[in-house]
Amino acid sequence: MKKKSNFSGQIGFVLAAAGSAVGVGNLWRFPYLVAKDGGGLFLIIYIVLVLTFGFTLLTTDIAIGRKTGQSAIAAYETMRPGWKKLGILTFCVPMLIMTYYAVIGGWILKYFTVYLTGDFAAAAKDDYFTDFITDPSSVWFGLIFMLLTGFIVYNGVEGGIERCSKFVMPILLVLVIGIAIFSLTLRSGDESGAVRTGLDGLKVYLMPDMSGLTLSRFLQITLDAMSQLFFSLSVSMGIMITYGSYVKKEVDLNKSVAQIEIVDTGVAILAGMMIIPAIFVFSGIDGMSAGPSLMFVALPKTFYTMGKAGYVIGLVFFLLTAFAALTSCISVLEAITANCMEVFHTERKKTTGVLTIIYLIATAVIALGYSVFYVEVKLPNGSTGQLLDIMDYISNSFLMPLISVFSTILVGWIVGSKWIAEEMEHPNGKFSRKHLYNIMIKYVAPVIMVILFLQSTGLLDRLLAVVA
Repeated sequence: MKKKSNFSGQIGFVLAAAGSAVGVGNLWRFPYLVAKDGGGLFLIIYIVLVLTFGFTLLTTDIAIGRKTGQSAIAAYETMRPGWKKLGILTFCVPMLIMTYYAVIGGWILKYFTVYLTGDFAAAAKDDYFTDFITDPSSVWFGLIFMLLTGFIVYNGVEGGIERCSKFVMPILLVLVIGIAIFSLTLRSGDESGAVRTGLDGLKVYLMPDMSGLTLSRFLQITLDAMSQLFFSLSVSMGIMITYGSYVKKEVDLNKSVAQIEIVDTGVAILAGMMIIPAIFVFSGIDGMSAGPSLMFVALPKTFYTMGKAGYVIGLVFFLLTAFAALTSCISVLEAITANCMEVFHTERKKTTGVLTIIYLIATAVIALGYSVFYVEVKLPNGSTGQLLDIMDYISNSFLMPLISVFSTILVGWIVGSKWIAEEMEHPNGKFSRKHLYNIMIKYVAPVIMVILFLQSTGLLDRLLAVVA
């Protein structure tokens, strides 16, 4: 099926795809993984993986989309009759993610409004975040975020998604660079008279920490980096297949893939530069162990400690994070919309309207999962979660690695990597990393994807325990 909508050109596509890739994971998950996994050691491993696995998975999704001109469900069937089930499985990922992404966007929106009204001292309190999400009224922030997402997707590819990305992404890049530079100028003294500076924090961030490194720990750091890369680039969830289907044939996909890799990785590294030095200066090494609560608990405390400068930085930071969450949320809804338009043969505005209503209801249910619909469920990976955690586990820890296993087998062993190479070579006859792609897609990626799937579902630890 030929798509009526397209990105206007390479810049529009790269900014939209980078907007999808640059999400909350870059600004929140990446910095805390760096702090947890040996600083520069994690960075080195991550960059190597971006240039190998990231390149392979991103190239595969985008090339599939442009060559077939279709979204995931139809694209896999076009590639190989009988593989439509893989497309349906892929479609389930954004369908599940969309139930909770606007909820997280709503949390960020709440913190932005708190800083906008000058009440940032309240956000620094220990129980502020918990009190907020357990209050049923928190649902309104998620609903507003969902409505904004639906409105942009309703206006189409070039008029909605591309226009938003062209406005938001340059601002996001300027803000993240500005805050990163400011973080390096910070300094603070403790009661003993010792002074910590932003440059000291930068050393902690960039210098590889090899202390206590064992083979087991190295493998765990590698799996953490692979997991972060996997989710950061929006691969194996159908989004890049959908965006690829909107790319015109004259666009050089080699350049586009490289540019998306650079922007996504660059923002992640800059996010670490703006967060880790600031946390180190005002909270020391202990503050960097905040883990997943870093964004909504540790950072507001750090901003409050900075005084007036912290108010400004906090306001800009949550605006930046809101932009990143919005562009990612748009891409998730667009992947669902595009698939539904192809399956049900409906036009965009009607499809988006119906989906927005469905996900407004879903957003409300998930947001109320911390109050009205509170549950505690033991997940296979050993953690205990509420409704949001359940949706996140199924989509991110189970489906995405599983889809990657099957998609690499399909391309590497069934249709052949030549099928992808032909599209990458259009229009100039070049595929710059062709040999690397052939090796990765056929031999390396399937094995690592199986290991990642076993690790993310908790099965790897059980297998190792049995062997031991």
